[in-house]
Amino acid sequence: MARVAVIGGGVSGLGTALMLGRRGHTVTVFEQDPRLAGDDLDQDFFRWKRPRVPQADQPHALLAPVRTVLRAEAPDVHADVLARGAREYHEFDWFEARPPLRAGDEDLVTLRTRRIVLEAALIAAARREATVEIRSGCRVHALTVEAGNPPRVTGVRVDTEPHRADLVVDASGRRSPVPGWLRAAGCRPPVAESHRTGIAYLCRWYRLRPGGPRDPGRVKTGSAAPFALAGVFPSDNDTFAVNLVLSTADPARGALTDPAVFEAAGRLFPALSAWLDLDPEPQSGVLAMAGLDNRWTALADADGPVVLGLVGAGDSLVHTNPTLGQGTALGLRAAQHLAAHADRIAADPTGYHDWTARALRPWFDAQVVADRANGTRLQQSSPLADRRAAARAVAAFDDPVIMRARAQVRHLQLQPREAYGTDEVEEHVTAWLEGRPDFSPRHDGPTRERWEAALSG
Repeated sequence: MARVAVIGGGVSGLGTALMLGRRGHTVTVFEQDPRLAGDDLDQDFFRWKRPRVPQADQPHALLAPVRTVLRAEAPDVHADVLARGAREYHEFDWFEARPPLRAGDEDLVTLRTRRIVLEAALIAAARREATVEIRSGCRVHALTVEAGNPPRVTGVRVDTEPHRADLVVDASGRRSPVPGWLRAAGCRPPVAESHRTGIAYLCRWYRLRPGGPRDPGRVKTGSAAPFALAGVFPSDNDTFAVNLVLSTADPARGALTDPAVFEAAGRLFPALSAWLDLDPEPQSGVLAMAGLDNRWTALADADGPVVLGLVGAGDSLVHTNPTLGQGTALGLRAAQHLAAHADRIAADPTGYHDWTARALRPWFDAQVVADRANGTRLQQSSPLADRRAAARAVAAFDDPVIMRARAQVRHLQLQPREAYGTDEVEEHVTAWLEGRPDFSPRHDGPTRERWEAALSG
């Protein structure tokens, strides 16, 4: 059994610690924030300022791997998340009559909840685990490193005190100090790849009123204009978020921070209007997030691991822009693999680095491609041009076969070429188009003129 030090007490750090502890490893989590998620979810979510975790108060849709990993590794955490108010949504729930399931369909489920609910459930479980210690308000200042080829990390330094470990897991997030510590220790630098997105997010949280209307009807959760994406995120305990995504270069960003302007603009999108018409009670101002990139940080180069005794997890390893919602899912997948192979990884992390390149890197690359296309389209207000791709997106809500392919991509089961490239899906898309010869790609959101009028009104 290994002694493991985890730097960072976010979702990935806590998930890694819990899964390691339940396999008998001794784990210490070092979290520099003195506060941890507790029993008052609303206080923690709406009143806790977390500048190092800008995504904490943004909407989340926890994809299928989150649920499947929790059910396999920590069913009590899955049950606790539901008990705290999270809701499960199967992709086939869209249809009035759910179609027959095929193998794998049972996992196409989103956990609809705020991030804080998952954090609270993970913290509660970790505190119950005898082999896991959480040291909150405890900042790691450096790594302890022994010379070698490659060098070996032997633990972490907290203030002036060393804490020895057979394996250190960097789960300190997208602004991880670990690459700097490695350079300071004379190690070869990690191989980092970064792609700026040029995409900005604005959201506002609401709660359905007791005794008020609760059903928005059969309406999609996403809408789009040439210059903006819009989405609604049904969440736990009658809360939901309204979200607008636009180019960082769009001059509308400043005006949208006004709640009245934000809501007026949101009502121009069908997905958002249906929920705002329920007369919900606002729970927050307009929360903005920008300056994001997609970043891959490998602790190995062409010569192998740059150091032994240290691996990355969560955003320290792979940070993805949230348009596809991959972050938590990829983080818990890495945590599960780490926990299952901890002794081997502590001795030599080569296999872990190879696994991340095979299992996680393709989703990072897909995010980069998607964000590059979205960033260009939003900045240039480009019209939809690919008729067949647009048809797939629309037809999924009419045809379960196409919806299955869409869900397999969304929930990280298959890459798009694998899901959409089958003869069956191609035949169904062709049949859908043949029944609609006048179909042409179009957005369901407003024109720029209507948008500008709402902003100035």
